[in-house]
Amino acid sequence: MSLDIDQIALHQLIKRDEQTLELVLRESLLPTNATVEAMVEELHRVYSAKSKAYGLFNEESELADALRNCRKGEDDFLAFSRAATGRLRDELAKYPFAEGGVVLFCHYRYLAVEYLLVAVLSSQNSMRVNEELDISTTHYLDINHADIVARIDLTEWETNPESTRYLTFLRGRVGRKVADFFMDFLGASVGLDTKAQNRGLLQAVDDYCAESQLDKGERQNYRQQVYSYCNEQLQAGEEIALEDLSKELPPLGEKTFQAFTQEQGYELEETFPADRSTLRQLTKFAGSGGGLTLNFDAMLLGERIFWDPATDTLTIKGTPPNLRDQLQRRTGGGN
Repeated sequence: MSLDIDQIALHQLIKRDEQTLELVLRESLLPTNATVEAMVEELHRVYSAKSKAYGLFNEESELADALRNCRKGEDDFLAFSRAATGRLRDELAKYPFAEGGVVLFCHYRYLAVEYLLVAVLSSQNSMRVNEELDISTTHYLDINHADIVARIDLTEWETNPESTRYLTFLRGRVGRKVADFFMDFLGASVGLDTKAQNRGLLQAVDDYCAESQLDKGERQNYRQQVYSYCNEQLQAGEEIALEDLSKELPPLGEKTFQAFTQEQGYELEETFPADRSTLRQLTKFAGSGGGLTLNFDAMLLGERIFWDPATDTLTIKGTPPNLRDQLQRRTGGGN
């Protein structure tokens, strides 16, 4: 992995009681060695693979001002990280889910792009077997389950200040509160809405097929082509590019897909990140609620699965063998 660490600082927040988060600040930057490099590479890999929300700094953002001063050389990285950890403690202490952890600030480069990554990493206990085959307790940073993480694309921020996507953060397992906390700490607001972009793409595909009066099979084949391109981009860690997608698709009538989206005003970005859950709707129907979970291929609607909107009833013809076996055993047993 072509990742170069420029500077890295570690501090700690310790939860003493329900009201207190103690601040422990390191007096020097963390020296870079093979272990530190491996940790940052793992954190970068895990973070890059997760679904993220996008944002941009507000004009009054204290962290943005401090970061600018640091970038200009008016403040060193350690001092910046120490002050930022204090602000982070103040914001995090407002929320009942605050558990503290190791606070990491890392300035690094990956593929000619500069990043600042900020994370609060929790420690977990585990067991290890030593060379004498004795078992002992060990602690490790739980990078795979880190959910309080934000990353600033410094290159994008400084070269394209009008961008709405240079800042990313995780929404986290505990829901919107993590997102709210990061917005307050970063002094930022929500930027590019990835899900809205993906939903707009799906609507444009359906409208394009409808205008061309494709039959059911042709529409589904077209959706499958769109999904194949988008999924390849997702797997490769690349964004959806409207121009490239349009070139992959056969034009329907006189207009290409890209020309259609521009004429109809879908307000799609030229490129935007793929959202896995939204794109899945191109080929599947899925939903859950009230103790019921359904997931089926879109091509089955109208063939083996029928929906009556008047009664909100789904009729399924032909159940999966393993489900049928469960039903037969349950009903046959008189339960």
